Amino acid sequence: MAAFDVEKVLEVTHWTDRLFSFRTTREKSFRFENGQFVMIGLKVDGKLLVRAYSIASANYEDYLEFYSIKVQSGPLTSRLQHIQIGDDIWVGHKPTGTLVQDSLLPGENLFLVSTGTGLAPFASVIRDPAVYERFNKVVLIHGCRQINELAYGKQVYEQVLADEILGEIVAGKLVYYPTVTREPFVHNGRVTTMLADGTIARDLGLPPLSPATDRVMICGSEVMLADMVKLMEASGFNEGSGSRPGEYVIEKAFAEK
Repeated sequence: MAAFDVEKVLEVTHWTDRLFSFRTTREKSFRFENGQFVMIGLKVDGKLLVRAYSIASANYEDYLEFYSIKVQSGPLTSRLQHIQIGDDIWVGHKPTGTLVQDSLLPGENLFLVSTGTGLAPFASVIRDPAVYERFNKVVLIHGCRQINELAYGKQVYEQVLADEILGEIVAGKLVYYPTVTREPFVHNGRVTTMLADGTIARDLGLPPLSPATDRVMICGSEVMLADMVKLMEASGFNEGSGSRPGEYVIEKAFAEK
């Protein structure tokens, strides 16, 4: 398996009965851009089972972090949820993905729109000091069904604010907007609806989304992605890529499928 490195599990955290995160060692030669994903996997009966996972850690950290849903019927995730410290994880050599800065044109505000474990790449992006040099505001939007599913994202946000170096860089620039759909909370509703009707912009004291000033990164369920693409296109946003930057980008290779 020349295309993979074998890393060791360093830490596992179970956030709910459906969600967990884990950290692994990181090969010194492994390089990635904040927001990218990579193929990871486990050896099962001598065969390697892999799938795409966004890297939740920042590219300057000496470990790799991943955030995952537990799918009981999933070939990989049904096993991955039971990993323990010291277990082997296979990590591919070729990180890739569209949720990187080079895929976006310059702008004033960056909206990171996520649902569920689609938060993972943005956990990496909000740790990137360069993002705050490019944008005046970085708005992390995270939609979940229940309040306890927000725990991982809330912790990442609080860690960034509390970081001795990052905390000064993000002060006044990083905004966190969590919302849930199935129980009472300070913000209730689907992120797509709340963006479309202007609720989020009003709550944050910002003008409506505009391709003239705003850039958008999107990662989440297939339904959410489809709805967000419709909203972006109806609002005059053009999709970007590494070869042709635009006003918004989406990530289709998402672990929650």
